[in-house]
Amino acid sequence: MVARRAVLVLGLAALTVSAMTLVACGQKTPKASDANTLTIAATAIPHAEVLEFIKPKLAAEGLNLEIKVFNDYVQPNVQVAEKRIDVSYFETLPYLETFNRDKGTNLIPIQGVHVEPIGTYSAKWKSLAEVPQGATIAIPNDASTEGRALILLAKNGVIGLKDPTNALSNLKDITSNPKDLKFKELEAPSLPRVLNQVDLAVINTNYALDAKLNPSKDALIIEDKTSPYVNYLVGRPDNKDDPRVKKLAAALTSPEVKAFIEKKYSGAVVPAF
Repeated sequence: MVARRAVLVLGLAALTVSAMTLVACGQKTPKASDANTLTIAATAIPHAEVLEFIKPKLAAEGLNLEIKVFNDYVQPNVQVAEKRIDVSYFETLPYLETFNRDKGTNLIPIQGVHVEPIGTYSAKWKSLAEVPQGATIAIPNDASTEGRALILLAKNGVIGLKDPTNALSNLKDITSNPKDLKFKELEAPSLPRVLNQVDLAVINTNYALDAKLNPSKDALIIEDKTSPYVNYLVGRPDNKDDPRVKKLAAALTSPEVKAFIEKKYSGAVVPAF
């Protein structure tokens, strides 16, 4: 009898725990702040700096901007695609299209914000004319940025390209190389660090700025303001119409941001709106 009563008590206890668990699950709701928070992946300069500039304004409008800073071009998109982060802000359309193709993702451009003219730098030479025969030049190794670097070199007569407008040109597309340059394909973030080891390096402006280079003064050649490589706010089809994303897009293209970019970067970063 005692044993039966013990079993009954244990059974009731188990039912009570189960019921409490169900109630807890049923009552689980997102935190109140979740609906007012937007996470965004960005590289440090200038993207995160621009976002930090507009963060107080967005906070005053009821939107908390949570900025995740990355030093590479892969993980930001990976985490947005996996819905660990809402949106990203660091890339051009050619890069986005290549990433989607290679990774099987479906990220979409939401708003163009600015252009970072890519430039060619040297710690050894003060002009292209000084660069000797057989010199070594380091270029970014991701497909879209490599094409961009080669187009810049072709536009300035350093090399010839099969199609100087092809954003995905690669080393096999070089048709002439008068100085017999040797090319090193390296990850974009590492390029400033090898500047003393090569004759030339084509460096993305965000990494140049991060390395305390002044694109408007230090670059031997640099894209002009007609560059088609606009940096975009990027998201997913499921959140492109999210009011929080729209609020961020509006803030990024405000007159205040335009003035901030023009004053802070002195032509190294150019508003695209």
